[in-house]
Amino acid sequence: MKILAVCGFGMGSSMVLRFTIEKAAAALGVAAEVENTDLASAQAIRADVVFTSYELVDQLRGTLQAPVLPIRNYLDQAEVQAQLATLLGGAS
Repeated sequence: MKILAVCGFGMGSSMVLRFTIEKAAAALGVAAEVENTDLASAQAIRADVVFTSYELVDQLRGTLQAPVLPIRNYLDQAEVQAQLATLLGGAS
């Protein structure tokens, strides 16, 4: 599964989110390739799911083929894991 972590500039916060997604995916037993990027570049990257902040959701939805999942706390593995589990049709 290809997962994209997106923030405004593709540097700090998306990198933090990327590490949290990797941990959450591993905890769920999901084989995932996680990449972080900026808002503008996200449209050119094919992914199965996109994680981002609530502030950027509206800018990404409708422009991407993948589901866009908002996260409040990029360090909260439980929040990311719950979103991923819901997407996959299970409970965390």
